[in-house]
Amino acid sequence: MNTNLFEQFETTSAAAWKQKIQVDLKGDDYNESLLWKTDEGITVKPFYTKEDRTNAEFPMTPFDANICQSIYVDNEKIANQLAVDAFNRGANSIEFKASKAFDSKILLDGINLQKTTLYFRLDWLDANFVNELAKFCGSDRCYFDIDIVAKLAASGNWFDTLKNDHSALESIVQNKSNSICVNASTYQNAGATTSQELAYALAHANEYLNYFGAASAAQFHFKFSVGGNYFFEIAKLRAFRMLWSALLNEHEAEQTEAHIICQPSLRNKTIYDYNVNMLRTTSECMSAILGGANTVLNTPYDVLFHKSNEFGERIARNQLLILQKECQLTNANTIADGAYYIESLSDQLAEKALAIFKTIETAGGFLKQLKQGTIQRKIEESAIKEQDRFNNGSLVLIGSNKQENKTDLMKNELALYPFVKTTHKKTLIAPIIAKRLAETYEKNRLDNE
Repeated sequence: MNTNLFEQFETTSAAAWKQKIQVDLKGDDYNESLLWKTDEGITVKPFYTKEDRTNAEFPMTPFDANICQSIYVDNEKIANQLAVDAFNRGANSIEFKASKAFDSKILLDGINLQKTTLYFRLDWLDANFVNELAKFCGSDRCYFDIDIVAKLAASGNWFDTLKNDHSALESIVQNKSNSICVNASTYQNAGATTSQELAYALAHANEYLNYFGAASAAQFHFKFSVGGNYFFEIAKLRAFRMLWSALLNEHEAEQTEAHIICQPSLRNKTIYDYNVNMLRTTSECMSAILGGANTVLNTPYDVLFHKSNEFGERIARNQLLILQKECQLTNANTIADGAYYIESLSDQLAEKALAIFKTIETAGGFLKQLKQGTIQRKIEESAIKEQDRFNNGSLVLIGSNKQENKTDLMKNELALYPFVKTTHKKTLIAPIIAKRLAETYEKNRLDNE
């Protein structure tokens, strides 16, 4: 049968749908009853049609998101054993975190460096060490999460100095691909809106493009934290790919798809009723996968108050395996294609982010705005608005400001300090401080246990 079944149905316009909804509201106002506006000024409608599509063509090659596990390198042999065990249990990517130099040969023993995606997150900057590590790995699947701008933004200081940090990074970029990281998680975890996060990530990347030139575009990779606003987070990642493509066009650089690593945000995580964190991270990981993240690094449900442990890491890894294997989210980065709501959100977020980006560039660029405190002030303003919504109950975190379990006691369960740590270190600029929404509530509750 060659007849398209849908041709048998009469086409219904958006105006007709709205008229029908208005009748069903029985006198209630359509705008007041069904429309709501986000903090960035996007009005969300109750339904979307093909008329809302403005960027219908955004082709991407289908791919499976890597399942990543984070491992801290204190002892190289133990870290290697943990990595091999993670691979045997379903992970296919590892993020190695380290705060001191390590023996690459011991750490990477038995790992196929040509077929395995690895990330190295180093808390210090040493060009000689990184170049030696890169030479040992000898693989384009190894990424170095070196972000001197994020270091300045989050801590208020460079690793050393502006000149020395740029010189060290330049040495690394000349010798190793995949060595320019733009860590946008700093902005999301501090309370930036979605459009701010996108704009700051783009302006952040533009600082590197201006310094290293258009030829460096293929060296970039990006880290995003994914929050609980499910559809918006899917749209956020899609919007960023559009923005990155547009930025490369402006620099007359060769088009290269953004390599994106995602992990769940900490901003909405809680120590009370902590098992709810598993529900939050599952939803957030799903947003990351559907949004087109290349790699998803899940956060253990107890990461705030427990040291790294086998149970928490296993649950985090299995959440991703369930999404990929049982929910069949394979080649899932293109599943959202054609979804009118998501495509409309993607376009609107990209437009608003681009407007903020242009304001930053007109004012002298991202670094200048950081040094003037403008970026910090804008994020703080957004964070205060979001905090007010949590405090008045309009933004709900189950187990904290809604359906609180009075018998849930945590004072004796805290192996880690789960709150913002205050330091009295002298800084060049005011740092962007990551803070969870439930922190003040949790402190008060702990004091009253």
